[in-house]
Amino acid sequence: MNIHRMTALPVSDKCPNCGKRTLIEDSNTGELSCTNCGFVVTERKTDEGPEWRSFSEENNTERIRTGAPTSILYRDMGLSTVIGRSNRDASGRALGSPMRTTVDRLRKWDARSPAFGSSERNLSQAMSELDKIADKLSVSEPVKERAAYIYRKALERGLLRGRSISGIIAASLYAAFRDTETPRTLKDIAAVSNLGKKDIARDYRILLKEMDLSMPVADAAKNVSRIASKVGMSERAVRRAVDIVRLTEKREISAGKAPMGLAAAALYLAGTLEGEVKTQKDIAAAAGVTEVTVRNRYKGLRTDLADTLEKDPTPPVQN
Repeated sequence: MNIHRMTALPVSDKCPNCGKRTLIEDSNTGELSCTNCGFVVTERKTDEGPEWRSFSEENNTERIRTGAPTSILYRDMGLSTVIGRSNRDASGRALGSPMRTTVDRLRKWDARSPAFGSSERNLSQAMSELDKIADKLSVSEPVKERAAYIYRKALERGLLRGRSISGIIAASLYAAFRDTETPRTLKDIAAVSNLGKKDIARDYRILLKEMDLSMPVADAAKNVSRIASKVGMSERAVRRAVDIVRLTEKREISAGKAPMGLAAAALYLAGTLEGEVKTQKDIAAAAGVTEVTVRNRYKGLRTDLADTLEKDPTPPVQN
């Protein structure tokens, strides 16, 4: 039995003959016709949908014929074409010995083609290094793409000459962290990249100078939750510490202070006010700063915010 499936189209489509919005599509014959006057708008319309039925997302993914979308994280944006390793023809039959030798020769010259020049090899190694570092730091996809973009621009401007790929890619990732306001430090990148903190900082300064990058000021409040999760402090203490940081920004007493040290001191102060006493040693270790930094910042906060802390134990929330 031949079954015709009729599909109603969106109401925005009008019949060119009568002007009524009563067009329907017959998926079997490919005709687009009007139910009011019978006018056939198109014949043999191409069905743009798949020619199979899928009952699960996994089945639909397996049968899809399109590849992954283009991405800046790939050396060739994901658009390269290579000669596969399978020595079989289009119908699946094994290639004969003479043809296999020819295909091997073509495969070899394809790998040596200009598409795999020095810049391509550089990008291939850099993207691989970026993927390893980002995986260890649990970096999101937008941050990785931003780092890849900065590295590509540095490569175009010739900033890689005389410098290591791993150093510039680490500096590009740190620049992406700063640009997207992601709470990660140079010490975090140095710990997973086998590079010195000073080396990454030097390459980062070169990127800022040569590429005219302008980075937003680091927000100390975004580091509070990260430190608190390591030392096991409550959400109440975190909110209190964020309020303290916002108050220092409002009074303009946070200028010139390292964001991580200020966040650690604010969290320590919030812990003492909320009765969640943690040692300065523990908070300093979680923040990656020294105990002296936490102690000095804490004393400064106690002095600068003394009037507020005396009048109202809970600093006001700053919008």
